[in-house]
Amino acid sequence: MKISVLGLGYVGVVSAACLAKSGHDVIGIDPEAVKVDLINSRHSPIVEKDIGGIIQEQVACGRLRATTDMADAGVAVCDMYFVCVGTPSRANGGIDLTYVRRVCEQIGAVLKNHPGAPVVVMRSTMLPGSMREVVIPTLEAHSGRRAGADFGVCINPEFLREGSAVADYYQPPKTVIGELGQPSGDVLASLYAATPGPLIRTDIETAEMVKYVDNAWHALKVGFANEIGNFCKGLGVDGHNVMDIFCQDTKLNISSNYLKPGFAFGGSCLPKDLRAMLYKTRSLDLSLPILGSILPSNQLQIERGLQAVIDRGQKRVGILGLSFKAGTDDLRESPVVELAERLVGKGYDLRIYDRSVSIASIRGANRDYILNHIPHISRLMVSSIDDVLNHARIIVIGNAAEEFRDVPKRLEFGQAIVDFVRIRDTRSISGVYEGICW
Repeated sequence: MKISVLGLGYVGVVSAACLAKSGHDVIGIDPEAVKVDLINSRHSPIVEKDIGGIIQEQVACGRLRATTDMADAGVAVCDMYFVCVGTPSRANGGIDLTYVRRVCEQIGAVLKNHPGAPVVVMRSTMLPGSMREVVIPTLEAHSGRRAGADFGVCINPEFLREGSAVADYYQPPKTVIGELGQPSGDVLASLYAATPGPLIRTDIETAEMVKYVDNAWHALKVGFANEIGNFCKGLGVDGHNVMDIFCQDTKLNISSNYLKPGFAFGGSCLPKDLRAMLYKTRSLDLSLPILGSILPSNQLQIERGLQAVIDRGQKRVGILGLSFKAGTDDLRESPVVELAERLVGKGYDLRIYDRSVSIASIRGANRDYILNHIPHISRLMVSSIDDVLNHARIIVIGNAAEEFRDVPKRLEFGQAIVDFVRIRDTRSISGVYEGICW
């Protein structure tokens, strides 16, 4: 294919060179003549392992060249336009889309007289909404053509690390395509037919968000590891040894477990152990703000769940699942118990069902916990899902017990669900189904 890469910064140079090496005819475009001249003279404008040799090879064989001129005859007939311009931070923490808007205006002018239906691919990192609010309207306004019909639009976030960008390009952890229609995605996906790793095709907003989630997670991991290291040092423990052991657990620690949005955590371990760590930090005179923010964040999720029920405006409420996790009778620090306690205190008429929980049979600290929080809990417990559904106008799904999966199909007119666990793969539907954070 004939491809233009607009913006010859870090991402643009690597993308242009590697696309050329894959056999495509590539034109790099940048307003800075120095970058253009370096590439055309077979030199790299960035310092990056292996990129210099690729540029030298691809310019020599005629598959890669650069220009400052969008009016270049080759640009006018490209099959794809990759946008790799910068999105710098604004003073208020937002991002500046000046360069994105400007280059979309330029591409739009090219599209106006383009003989085909090329695909515009955004590689620049942009907040969700940027494609719909800025990129697509700008392209349409300056081309007089319609996105998705007269030309294609995709967003293709990059996952390149400085120092290993070429290796990451050819061995990516994943390839994500946010597409405005399947034909656009098909064209872009063909570029990655030989690329290993998962190829994920999704909607534009999801693809925009993925890069931010990745980077926030990486930043959190660095901060978390540093706080654990500081804590360990205060105790005279080798933090590197601790984290080496931590990372060997790929079943729970380094895995997808606990990484799905849902309700607050609870149980007899996580809250207690976090409080113990934070208690110890005070004696060590340490400040660990990431660890210190976990319990307050967890409490905010309980408040969000409570408000989701209150917002429905119905006093008859049913709760399916009282324990903090399906398949256990452990009620200690279950966030659903706190939810039920606060609803009772606000005068709500509750019915609660949990097959694993029998007030008569639970013992010890578990029994003490629930009776201290909801002394008359036995009056609220019922023996079946039907008992809950026959009573409640609002049904709260509190844990992911398999028997709750069909509940959404059993609602009568006027009943609604507040789901804390995403019991079915359904987005929120106003007045009928409310997912706590989806």
